[in-house]
Amino acid sequence: MKFPVSLVSLPLFVCLLALSASNVFAGDEWVAVEPTELALKAPVVERDADAEVLFWDVRVDDNSVDALVFTHYVRIKVFTERGRESQSKIDIPFGKFYNTNIKIKDIAARTIKPDGSIVELKKEDVFERTIVKTSGLKVKNKSFALPGIEPGSIIEYRWREVRENESAHNVRLHFQRDIPVQRVTYHIKPYPYPGQSMMWFTFRGQENKFVKEKDGYYATTMTNLPAFREEPNMPPENQVRTWTLVYYVGERPDPSRYWSDLGKRFYGLTKSLMKVNDELRAAATQATADASAPEEKLERLFNFVRAKIRNTSDDASGLSSEERAKLKENKSPADTLKRGIGTGADIDLLFAALATAAGFDARIVLSPDRSDIFFEPAFTNPYFLNPSSIAVRVGDKWRFYNPGYNFVQSGMLRWQEEGVDVLITDPKEPVWTQTPMTPSSKTLEKRTAKLSLSEDGTLEGDVRIEYTGQLAVEKKEYNDDDSPSEREETLRRIVKARLSTAEISDIKIENVTEQEKPFVYSYHVRVPGYAQRTGKRLFLQPSFFEHGISPLFSAGTRQTPIYFHYPWSEQDEVSIEWPAGFALENADKPSPVSAGDLSRYVVSISVTPDSRSLVYKRSFFFEGMLFPVTSYGALKNYFDMVHKADGHTLTLRQSAVAAASK
Repeated sequence: MKFPVSLVSLPLFVCLLALSASNVFAGDEWVAVEPTELALKAPVVERDADAEVLFWDVRVDDNSVDALVFTHYVRIKVFTERGRESQSKIDIPFGKFYNTNIKIKDIAARTIKPDGSIVELKKEDVFERTIVKTSGLKVKNKSFALPGIEPGSIIEYRWREVRENESAHNVRLHFQRDIPVQRVTYHIKPYPYPGQSMMWFTFRGQENKFVKEKDGYYATTMTNLPAFREEPNMPPENQVRTWTLVYYVGERPDPSRYWSDLGKRFYGLTKSLMKVNDELRAAATQATADASAPEEKLERLFNFVRAKIRNTSDDASGLSSEERAKLKENKSPADTLKRGIGTGADIDLLFAALATAAGFDARIVLSPDRSDIFFEPAFTNPYFLNPSSIAVRVGDKWRFYNPGYNFVQSGMLRWQEEGVDVLITDPKEPVWTQTPMTPSSKTLEKRTAKLSLSEDGTLEGDVRIEYTGQLAVEKKEYNDDDSPSEREETLRRIVKARLSTAEISDIKIENVTEQEKPFVYSYHVRVPGYAQRTGKRLFLQPSFFEHGISPLFSAGTRQTPIYFHYPWSEQDEVSIEWPAGFALENADKPSPVSAGDLSRYVVSISVTPDSRSLVYKRSFFFEGMLFPVTSYGALKNYFDMVHKADGHTLTLRQSAVAAASK
């Protein structure tokens, strides 16, 4: 392992140098297939693999400050029919990831059949589609189906990946794929930064070295890498898969003083960005005039900047790309206040300046993103930190605010920045502290349904679902850049994923771009065959919102830790009117399921006074976040008990008189 570090590699930091750009393009020709590759009958890395990468060769040009260019070449051997199915369709992700915009160019692909004949991919067969990953993230892909694959075939494809606005001179090299890899090689042409040398650190994998090649490239190779397989509720991929970070350093700093020196230096570089003037003092005084307690004053300032400043970083700002390009840069909080428009960072800095004007001690926070990796300060490299929120001292505690991120409420941060170690900058003593977690009570999925049941088992009625806290943030982020029709289609897909016969209408989706209000789905639903009719009985699952949902954990074993993004809670109230002539045989309910302060599940079932309807109420909360693999059995058992309770079935019996009248 090579250890860091240099301030030059810190993303989003101030005063980046202007550097010249050049690109290297290679790999535009196919490499001849060896007879031994065509003759290969069994996988090498994993005995039961259906397909295996023979080689994955990547050339990386790091000679530009504006973009990194990756030229990929992959060759895969298909062994079985399952391998043919899994490898016939290729998806290459593109789009915006964090601050990087990825473009895919020059895709070429072909199939080499066992007899040596070749079928080329046509350019017009490459298209774009959006995939929803296990984590719920929407990913855009360049997709294509390889022609003529059969067991024994070799497939290969190549493409250029242009990463615009990649963090200056920090390169991530991934080594695992979704199938085993015999050999992967990266050839990287480092940036010739004066006084800096290329270094690297490998995460979750074997130590690797870079060997000098011709034309200024350095190569590193790993062999016999097992497949990377997604598991439900696993940590971020960079936490559990093999990859290498390449970066540049000058003199090696003293590790014992590294973060302190960095915090002081960053404070000095950014202090002017929160400069206070008379206009800001007047605005702070006016905004906090009716508040007395410190928390109330900060709440007023938070709401003030949200209301007064149009956020250009938000998808719902209404600005076109042309309008964004014409916007002037705000050079100070005073500019942001005067113009009434700014980026999310501008809004955060204005909030910090107003808090300072109101007499508070406000600082920029350097925070990691735990959706990317679980950062540890022992790794003395600033690459994983970003100035993403504002800390304000109230008494002897720091409180954290992020008004520039449009959907988080005061007192919250994005879940990616809650429960993590952050560095609070200071001219004398920078400190590490941990951001608080939003409790499960504030991240609530509240679901209500008023339904009626027909004799044939059809269930029909009105549904309303409200999301608050982190759940609301995720729902708004997922939907805010979609059209109304796309949002409705998303809801239909969600409902039909668990209720395949469901018909939904009268859809209303509320508060998609509202900052403070809950995200709301409401709709009318009709589900033929919801209850099962057998003779004079109807068998009914009253837990309507859990009907059709599979167990959270189905596998008997686990390879990765178990990771929940944030604590959450659920509250259901479902009323179901049963058909005339039927009566509830019993109103028994499932027993509570409890894990102490970590989680609790409680259900109540009652009958209305007119004996025509049942009322089902369900409450659940879960406070945990990260659990080791050794806890998998206990967690699986707990959620299996909850799932079994959710499947609790009641019996409705038709009276003899009602049955005879039919």
